[in-house]
Amino acid sequence: MQNQFLVLFLLFGFTSIFAQGTDKIISNDSLKSETIDPLRPAKAAFYSAVLPGLGQIYNKKYWKLPLVYGAIGVSTYLYIDNQKSYRMYRNEYKNRLEGKVSDSPSLARLDENRLIRAQKGFQRNRDLSALFMVGFYVLNIIDANIDAALSQFNVNENLAFKPSFSRNDITLKNEVGVTLTYSF
Repeated sequence: MQNQFLVLFLLFGFTSIFAQGTDKIISNDSLKSETIDPLRPAKAAFYSAVLPGLGQIYNKKYWKLPLVYGAIGVSTYLYIDNQKSYRMYRNEYKNRLEGKVSDSPSLARLDENRLIRAQKGFQRNRDLSALFMVGFYVLNIIDANIDAALSQFNVNENLAFKPSFSRNDITLKNEVGVTLTYSF
């Protein structure tokens, strides 16, 4: 009986000794640490404040440029157009108060109440256009800042957040859930 234990002890002992070879290769994790620039969002916001769209160029989001210039450009156009119409109706109203004859046949048909309402309408639209112009300018700055801040987050394949849909075999109903996966 002792011989059997000795043989088993030597057999398992030698196999475990040989299993632990000295030529181990340990692979290092291939994650690269990217440097995070804490001033990147501030730079992008500053560039967008200096020239609208420059922060989007700094963030390499070139597709946003037509949106920025389209929104600010349309607002500016509407501001100028409403200001021109406001001045036209205001000058016509002033001329009538002075007793001058109207140069425009289309404005000559309007009475004074309609001229005042038209002035107020164009003035309101002009002010709204100015508000939108400033709003889109500020939105351009905020977008550049947030985009620069979010561009530094780790969004590789190891971390995933996905919706999951499954069918319950017992109740035969669809179930919706969320899956959070982190791969090492």
